[in-house]
This record gives sequence, C-alpha cells and structure tokens, in this order.
Amino acid sequence: MEIGIYGLGRMGGNMATRLAQGGHRVVASNRSRGPVDEAVTHGAVAAYSIKEMVAALKAPRVLWSMVPSGAVTDEALEEFASYASKGDVFVDGGNSNFHDSQRRAETYAAKGFHYLDIGVSGGIWGLKIGYCMMVGGPAEAVAIVKPLLDTLAPPNGWAHFGKSGAGHFTKMVHNGIEYGMMQAYGEGFELLHASDFQLDLHKVAQVWNQGSVVRSWLLELAELAFAAEGSDLAHIKGYVADSGEGRWTIQEAIAHDVPMTALAHSLFARFSSRQEESYAMKLAAALRNQFGGHEVKTE
Repeated sequence: MEIGIYGLGRMGGNMATRLAQGGHRVVASNRSRGPVDEAVTHGAVAAYSIKEMVAALKAPRVLWSMVPSGAVTDEALEEFASYASKGDVFVDGGNSNFHDSQRRAETYAAKGFHYLDIGVSGGIWGLKIGYCMMVGGPAEAVAIVKPLLDTLAPPNGWAHFGKSGAGHFTKMVHNGIEYGMMQAYGEGFELLHASDFQLDLHKVAQVWNQGSVVRSWLLELAELAFAAEGSDLAHIKGYVADSGEGRWTIQEAIAHDVPMTALAHSLFARFSSRQEESYAMKLAAALRNQFGGHEVKTE
C-alpha cells in the first residue's frame, strides 16, 4: 500500500526506508530538503512540502507524522487537514502526551478524519530488527494501516490497545520503565567501576547477557558501549536529557495514587546529571559546618 511520512529524523527516516524495502510506496517529506533526498536513495518518493506529499497520494490516505511532541505535531496535523480528504487516516507516531492524543482524536473525528496515536519503540535499531508499536484509536482505522504495521514491526511486535490515547499512554509507561532500568544499570555498573577489582565492565556485561536474570536489550547496548568506549566511558559526559515521558508517567502515578519510587528516583537522577553544581549540596555542606564544624570546601 502507500503512505505519506512527514518527519525524517532518526526514527522517521529509518521507518520510511523499512516500509519502502517492504514493498510499500512511501512518499517522504520533511521540513528541510536533505532528509527527503536521502529517503529517495532508499526507495521513497520525494515531497518537499506536506501539500506535495498529500497530492502524491490517493484517497483514502495514510498521513503519518514523526515529529517532536507538542506544538510541532499540532502544526503538522493541522497542515495535513488543510489538504486531506474525509476518510483519510492521520497517525501521530511521535512521543506525544496521551491527553493531547485524546484531544486531537476528537478534533479530527469531528472533521471527518480518522486519527491514531501510535507509540513507537526501537530507536535507530528498528530499521534492522523492527519497531515495537503500541496503537490507540478506532479499530476501522487500525484495519487500514495494518499492512504498514505488519511491515514495520517484528512478528507479534504491535498491538491495538483500545480507544484514542491508549497507544501513547502505553508508550509513556514503557519509557518510564526504561528510565528505571537505565538508572539501575547505571548505579550497578558505577559500583563495579568503583571497586578495587579493576573489573572489565565489557566482560561483565557480556557474561550477564548469557542467561542471567538481568539480561536485556539495554544490557546488550551497554556491552556495545563498553566495547566502543572502554570501562571508563571517558569520552562521554554524564548528562542525561529527558523528552517528557518520564515526567508524564510520574504525574499519572500521582493522579492514580500509584507508588513509583524507582521510576521517580530515576527521573530526578537525570535532573541531577545536568547540574554543574548542586545548590542543595552547597546548603547541606553549609549546614554541616554550622552544626558540627565540619570542613567546607571553597572555590
């Protein structure tokens, strides 16, 4: 079948390539021209604007957005609606807040369009091994895009989880769990690195990936990272960003009275990683000096 993909970053570009390799007609568009030209070399049809992309597809169309969450997604979907026909399917495959997805589904249904929120996991490896996809929205729209999902995902790698918002809600919790797993690995390997045993952390990860209860794809990636960078990770700065899903997960946990101690800690640990110097720790040092006369290090 055919599809229009707008947003050809690390995920969107590889998804366009996987779909083209799977025999689909992919019309690829992006805000800048370079990624479009690159997509053409992998079998896609070029469209240098959303208007061109929509015009190159036959109704009923599948118009898939792979751009950052928030206003950028809203702008892309609004432009889809400017040129689309009633019955077309809009897909948001970015990491949008599920509340936004619920709002958008209602808005575009009223205008005669189908809307799906699809959480996509797989990163840069998805091109080779496939993408895990979590789908929310009406079943009739899911049926339309099913051939695309079957191509993008590995066997049993996608599922429809229910009404609008369910896909992005499931992906939000997925990413919250990911935060916790990454933090656990980070803290464990920090202790291994700090020990007196001068452990080869690449070898540790390699062994743990062979049947241990903590083996995982993340641990396989840690093994690759240690192989490339060495146990000291000397060329990597300990600054960890977040794109929103971890925060939203904690907010929903609070709203539903669900204790998420490990996930909350992992989110706050990311905040700590971005501080050049912690004001809280400055005050703690000052207080120790005041009540116990403990030495204070000064600049």
